Amino acid sequence: MARTPQRPSEARSRLLNTALRIFYAEGIHSVGIDRIVEEAQVTRATLYRHFLSKEELVVAYLTEADNAMRAHAAQAAEGKHSPADTLLALAQAIAQGIRSPEFRGCAFLNAAAEYPEPDHPVHQAVLAHRQWFADTVTELFAQIEEERAEPAARHFVMLRDGAMAAGCLSDADLVCETFLRGVEGLLKAYV
Repeated sequence: MARTPQRPSEARSRLLNTALRIFYAEGIHSVGIDRIVEEAQVTRATLYRHFLSKEELVVAYLTEADNAMRAHAAQAAEGKHSPADTLLALAQAIAQGIRSPEFRGCAFLNAAAEYPEPDHPVHQAVLAHRQWFADTVTELFAQIEEERAEPAARHFVMLRDGAMAAGCLSDADLVCETFLRGVEGLLKAYV
C-alpha cells in the first residue's frame, strides 16, 4: 500500500519561513538558532526534531529558494512561443525580483560567500542550484543555436550574477535596465 505524502508540520513550516525571511535579510552566520526558535515560536527541541543542525536548516532554506526560482522559470516559459521569448521573460522576472523593496542580492551567491568551502553541504546546495540554472539557460540557447549555446548561457549567467550583485548596491532600475539591454543584445547575437 502506497503512503500518502505528509504535509509538513506547522512548526516545520514556521521554522522554514522564519529562516527564509531572516537568513535572506540578515545573512546566515549572523543569525543564531535562538533567534530562529524565538521568532518561529517553537522550542529548540522542535527545531532539532525537524532539522538536525543549523546547517540542515540552511540547506532546507536554499532548497526552498531553489524551488521558488524553478517555479519562476517555469512561469516565464508559460505561453512563450520561442526560446528567445522565454529567455527574455526569465530576464524580466529576474529584473522584477531585483526591483523588489526586500531585495538583498542573490540568496545563493550570498550563501556561497558565507560557506566558501567547496565540500560543505551548503556550498554544494548552491552549486546544485547554479548548475540547474546554467543547464536551463543552455537548453534554451541550444534551441536557438546548438553550437554556441554553452558560451551564450555562460554570458547570460554572468549578466544575471552581475545584476544580482549590483542590484543591492546601486540604483535597481538602472541595474535592471542595463541587465535587460545586455540580455537583448546577447539574444540579437544568437537569433
